[in-house]
Amino acid sequence: MCGIIGFAGREQAAPILLDGLARMEYRGYDSAGIAVRSETKGLQVKKAKGRLQVLSDLTHGGADLEGTLGIGHTRWATHGEPNDINAHPHVSENGQIALVHNGIIENYLEIKEQLQRHGVKFTSDTDSEVVAQLLEFHYNECHNMLEAVGRVLRRIEGSYAFGIICSDYPNALIAARKDSPLILGYGENGNYIASDVTAVIKYTRDVVYMEDGEIAVVTPESIDVFDSEMNPLEKKHSQVDWDVSAAEKGGYAHFMFKEIMEQPEAIRKTVSPRIRDGRVVLDDVSMTVDYVKNISRIFIIACGSSYHVGMVSKYNWERLLRRPVQVDLASEFRYSDPLVDENTLVIVISQSGETLDTMAAMREAKRRGARTLAIVNVVGSSIAREADDVLYTWAGPEIAVATTKAYSTQLVLMDLIGLYLADLLGTVEKSEYDAILTEMQLLPEKMSHFLEHFEDVQYFASRYFNHNSIFFIGRNLDYAMGLEGSLKLKEISYIHSEAYASGELKHGTISLIEPGTLVVALGTYAALFDKAMSNVVEVKARGAEVLAVTTESFKEKMEKTADSTIVVPDTHPILQPSLGVVPLQLFAYYVALQRGCDIDKPRNLAKSVTVE
Repeated sequence: MCGIIGFAGREQAAPILLDGLARMEYRGYDSAGIAVRSETKGLQVKKAKGRLQVLSDLTHGGADLEGTLGIGHTRWATHGEPNDINAHPHVSENGQIALVHNGIIENYLEIKEQLQRHGVKFTSDTDSEVVAQLLEFHYNECHNMLEAVGRVLRRIEGSYAFGIICSDYPNALIAARKDSPLILGYGENGNYIASDVTAVIKYTRDVVYMEDGEIAVVTPESIDVFDSEMNPLEKKHSQVDWDVSAAEKGGYAHFMFKEIMEQPEAIRKTVSPRIRDGRVVLDDVSMTVDYVKNISRIFIIACGSSYHVGMVSKYNWERLLRRPVQVDLASEFRYSDPLVDENTLVIVISQSGETLDTMAAMREAKRRGARTLAIVNVVGSSIAREADDVLYTWAGPEIAVATTKAYSTQLVLMDLIGLYLADLLGTVEKSEYDAILTEMQLLPEKMSHFLEHFEDVQYFASRYFNHNSIFFIGRNLDYAMGLEGSLKLKEISYIHSEAYASGELKHGTISLIEPGTLVVALGTYAALFDKAMSNVVEVKARGAEVLAVTTESFKEKMEKTADSTIVVPDTHPILQPSLGVVPLQLFAYYVALQRGCDIDKPRNLAKSVTVE
């Protein structure tokens, strides 16, 4: 969730650290800090609550801190409130060792109490400081930093990515990881560690992905990687193939708006290479026909927006495959004693490929014998490496915390997989298969057309932004789509918002509808349009104001009842959520803009959730 950057090189470190942290601001944070070692001043540590700009101003853009070795961090509070003291880096009691940490140390209280019995004084409320103090304790015993790190890693429990510097080691930083992402970057003027490739893409495209249990020693000249037993390792290098401009706003006011506008091209990149001669071709999937025919049950496991992709896919896959599909929140699946065996296919969906709950759920499924297929956006991420099969969405870097193009590419890729499996099973008619593929290839064009004419969405946002509670209603695919629309709105505008299956209104929810309540009614699913309209009439009768989203085919019918209507192009029913979600994204964006919210970095949220 937090951001880590480290540099060992031949240039002043502090400006590089601040620049790397700035490129990870989208991950979410509430404080920031850097530690730099110099020959004359030893360890220099500067930390500040709030935005990174506060830290930058405090250090005059890093110019105040001399030295070419350093680490930096943006913190998202877990243990201890957001303040200067709890911010990273944490420093050991004698000031020799500085450490940054992503993750959670589960047995930190036990270790803290042990160290306190030895007279160690703590200054923060964090679990991370415990590691810095434990490092000093073992370093004083063995006088070897690498050995001290090994002892600490054997003692602690939980998840971590560490960046560590010591005043006795002028040219080296140490990195270690378990269940939290960390990469190594090989540059011309020095070498790097980072929790996100975005932090170092300006300086190098040559990266290595660390695995669980590995330790790295980074100097200006080299990077040496070891396993948990301190045996040297040869690591495979990867080349980052996207341009740094993809992680910049490119003239747009916000990353979120840029990424909404990039969706047609992202979908095209996801779909086009996987359709050949009128068939879905998934070269990276190694499932045999016999295996697919023996699948008795399918789980889709994800968190947040990826979970909503799963909800849409449940409807579509059960229709196409005639197999039971269960969608589980990853944080629930891993503790639910799930009914999984060798005939279970488990689909895990994660934008970052590092979502801790999703990764743990996937490992639990594999432990029980299931085959796993991962849908991720980040090449080389932990989930991608551990899954039996992996398919990439190729959406490019997504910087805004609230996902848009990652959601859309996940959704269309799940539709492709559903078609692929249905074809192997023989459960889809050729005419429908062909119709879906044809429309899928037209999605980018239809989405682009809508994105050229969305002024009405902007107007409705200016009209409705002052509501304090908003409800989304819909049936079947519209209900699943409404879950994502509601989440987008609450994420970035801080308006209370909920999505309900329209048929459930009578079972309690309608009591919340009173005169003036805004209800966003979704009527894009043709098979249940008339049912959806009856629910619109119900809320109108209780005084609700209705903003509707429908298709060109049902525009006239909807306008007779709804107060305001947004119209999206028609497509095949299975694909309609791909078009229907776009006005919901835009509505959330413009409502948040009207309310003066920090759209790309909403409060309390992080892009990649790497703690439980």
